[in-house]
Amino acid sequence: MLDAVRLPRKAQYAICGVFDLAYNGQGEAVQIRAISERQAIPARYLEQIFQRLRRAGLVTSKRGPGGGYRLARAPEEITLREVVEAVEGPFQAGPVAGPQRTATRYRPDFLWPALASAFADLLEATSLESLCRDASRASVERAAPPPPMYFI
Repeated sequence: MLDAVRLPRKAQYAICGVFDLAYNGQGEAVQIRAISERQAIPARYLEQIFQRLRRAGLVTSKRGPGGGYRLARAPEEITLREVVEAVEGPFQAGPVAGPQRTATRYRPDFLWPALASAFADLLEATSLESLCRDASRASVERAAPPPPMYFI
């Protein structure tokens, strides 16, 4: 039985990053450093990924104090397919994993486009909102909100 799908690390990190924004950000800007620490992703690599997500219109950024990243649209409007394609490019109908081999008439090469299509459809059907709902049901810990600031 297949326990896990092999997804490129960049795509995994992108999903974890936008999940963190949706699950912990609650509409507020979140710094890369905080996402990096919670998701155990190198901050420099995560910054590169978020630049691609920003160019794809999935996140927005703000510099300076109180800056960081936030989702560009509501979580129910962003699908995991959009996230993966923002960092990896469009899905292609090739082998799911493993080295490219020369086609022969004895292999089930007709299967690869069907698998790629089914996986793309699954990602398309999964919004960030549904991912967050599933995470809550699975008791995924949320980041503690920052303490309130009092000004005199």
